Amino acid sequence: MWGGRVGALPRVGGFWLTGVLGRKPSCNAASLKGNNSPQCWNCGGSGNLIEGDGFFCPQCRALQPPDPTRDHFSLMDCNRSFRVDTAKLQHRYQQLQRLVHPDFFSQRSQTEKDFSEKHSTLVNDAYKTLLAPLSRGLYLRNRKS
Repeated sequence: MWGGRVGALPRVGGFWLTGVLGRKPSCNAASLKGNNSPQCWNCGGSGNLIEGDGFFCPQCRALQPPDPTRDHFSLMDCNRSFRVDTAKLQHRYQQLQRLVHPDFFSQRSQTEKDFSEKHSTLVNDAYKTLLAPLSRGLYLRNRKS
């Protein structure tokens, strides 16, 4: 789609995005067939959940559904602590929005558009929550298990 590369991810700073922070992307969508192996909703391929952030399928590059159990700290690549490096947080926020913002999915399937909106909303919520000390503290307190 972008720059003549069909199925490619957006280009940022002269580089084709292949994942977050230079890691390989992977599938994180749970199989609809009832087993525990992760499968891409689009191609049915399975990915390595250990590597990458799970935003895109490594085989077909389709955006995968967000993981509703993922906490804000892991999403924003921050230590689970009251002290947060806000410059790093802002950088991560911008990086994630360049990957999942709905504007980059206008020519994709409706499923990917929907996943993009959900990812973008989760990223916005995580950023706003972790940026403000009061909401960050409340989030930490409420997420303790």
